[in-house]
Amino acid sequence: MYLLLRVLIEFLWVKGVITELQPVELMRGSFLASLIYLIPEIMFSYYLLCFGLDRVLKKSQYRFFYFLEIVLVLSVTIYCMRILAHNLVAPYAYQNQLPLAPVLGGQRILLLLVDIIFASGVLLAIEFTRRQLEFKEREKELIREKLSAELQLLRNQINPHFLFNTLNNIYALTRKKSDKAPEVVMKLSELLSFMLYKSSVDTITIQEEVRVLEDYIELEKIRYDQRLSIRFTRVIDDPSQRIIPLVFLPLVENAFKHGISESRFDSFVHIDLRLKKGKLLFTIENSVEKKEQEVQVGNIGLYNTQRQLELTYKEYRLDRESNQHSFKLNLDLNLMSYGKI
Repeated sequence: MYLLLRVLIEFLWVKGVITELQPVELMRGSFLASLIYLIPEIMFSYYLLCFGLDRVLKKSQYRFFYFLEIVLVLSVTIYCMRILAHNLVAPYAYQNQLPLAPVLGGQRILLLLVDIIFASGVLLAIEFTRRQLEFKEREKELIREKLSAELQLLRNQINPHFLFNTLNNIYALTRKKSDKAPEVVMKLSELLSFMLYKSSVDTITIQEEVRVLEDYIELEKIRYDQRLSIRFTRVIDDPSQRIIPLVFLPLVENAFKHGISESRFDSFVHIDLRLKKGKLLFTIENSVEKKEQEVQVGNIGLYNTQRQLELTYKEYRLDRESNQHSFKLNLDLNLMSYGKI
């Protein structure tokens, strides 16, 4: 494209200078002249791109000498182009019909300087644009990797107190030779296996996510025994609908941690999950014994889930309600908006 532009400019210039040649001959001569001039322009432009400019832009004690080197190479390039004009362009491109100025004529040198600066400027603009796009792409990739690592960390979080207490419960059951011990061990094993090996995928079915909650709730039931009243309602039109893994577990875990373990009396946890045509409504309410202003609303479970949603879904709303006796979370999530942030 640059060559065609140069041919056009050359033709328009020589058309007013040479009157003895036909337009076809002038066009052919303009093309040949532009091709000849293009060789030193290309050489200087790529020298500037690969060596000269990067060294000048870097902070170095030799920057001034690198700048002088560019000026020297530019001067040599202009001189070579003037030699080519006298020895190739005039006799072969324009059949000696082109009036020649002195080799070091100021006007011709100035015109060649403009040509060279324009040619190298176009090349440098293209190269810097390419570098900028590559930099932005690398930056996006780093951000994606960071967010992916953060998301995986959020998924892998589980309350160590829950694990410790569950193991204590298992120990107590085995001491009593309870028939519940094998079931508790199996549920804990399934829960930990899921968190270690299956939660690394991008999405799972809503059925698998519900099964994780069921296993977790069963373990907590054994832990709190008669102190706990729990209701888990689920109405799901499509169990194969995909969802990010472990998005509900932090909220449920938090309800037990702040609503049950800190309570001295009978407590409750009510969970309601409804899914219809990709629209998911998840509500969890737990009892509390604190004053309204002391209710835990900035806990890690809430932040964990909210951050996962921010990283993966475009359409969601997470609301909270609290009073002196209960704390409630409402999650409204469009599963179809996954990955569209």
